[in-house]
Amino acid sequence: MFRTLRPAIFALDPERAHNLTIAALRTGLVPAAAPDDPILRTRLAAMDLPNPIGLAAGFDKDVMVPDAMLRLGFGFVECGSVTPRPQDGNPKPRLFRLPEDSAVINRMGFNNQGLEHAVVRLKARAGRPGIVGINLGANKDSEDRTADYVTGMRAAAALASYVTVNISSPNTPGLRALQDGAALGDLIARVVEARGDIAVPIFVKVAPDLEKDDFTTISRAALDGGIDGLIVSNTTISRPALRSNLGAEIGGLSGAPLAPLALAALQQFAAATGGALPLIAAGGIASGADAYARIRAGASAVQLYSALVFAGPGLVQRIKVDLAALLRRDGFASVAEAMGR
Repeated sequence: MFRTLRPAIFALDPERAHNLTIAALRTGLVPAAAPDDPILRTRLAAMDLPNPIGLAAGFDKDVMVPDAMLRLGFGFVECGSVTPRPQDGNPKPRLFRLPEDSAVINRMGFNNQGLEHAVVRLKARAGRPGIVGINLGANKDSEDRTADYVTGMRAAAALASYVTVNISSPNTPGLRALQDGAALGDLIARVVEARGDIAVPIFVKVAPDLEKDDFTTISRAALDGGIDGLIVSNTTISRPALRSNLGAEIGGLSGAPLAPLALAALQQFAAATGGALPLIAAGGIASGADAYARIRAGASAVQLYSALVFAGPGLVQRIKVDLAALLRRDGFASVAEAMGR
């Protein structure tokens, strides 16, 4: 069905098409995915996942359709990014499809309805099954961006399955500076303190555009500070060779061209952490083989988003079927057994 509808969808402005997709999902008329193959069951930072395929942040910014996405077959869903105060984000147009490259460029700028709205939505689904995390961002005009993450942690820690601290979006000027040594150490200390006694995992989402020493610095700060895992990685500001004439648009590049860079970053973090910290792989994952390669490189789980733009929701089930087949082909009895192998 998606192949039939794709030309009509691609005739629409990308952001309008996305908003219509969210509206359609909110109707609740979402077919249930087939039961997951038992070989895909795994654990991520003390969370039991029916499968290791997650929805990355950015698709459901305002916690509108997490249960619909779980129903489509995702093993976990990450909503956001959410900022303490609502903000409109950057001027439109700010989202661009690059079909020739199976890629997307966005400069959304953390557009969202704010933390209060997200909290209401999380409370509304309290008690429902499924792993739903929340991705925290900082307001563009905030004088203390670390304080924004503390505010988000205090509000969401008791409501979300996990909390992600997103300090790697390229579309909020200066945000990536929080990945630097002392700033990152202070940020981690403050958000861990804000979590208090609530047993909710905290992940930090990092950029793929890092210098060699950054991998060790970030890994050490995460391990020493009590972070539960890293998401590797966000979009890239680099521009590998692209065929589309939209390749020069400003913003973060995701999709297929990001895959080599994201995989290399994952390998660097796997080496720097020595397997002592769960890693979630993101960036350019579009097949079971892609997911399998990231798991073999050290990821506990994977996330995707951009690939859905080009392949549709049926992609999730295809990835799971292919991943299960690859695990069995190589003699692994579980995802955990293949991790880092």
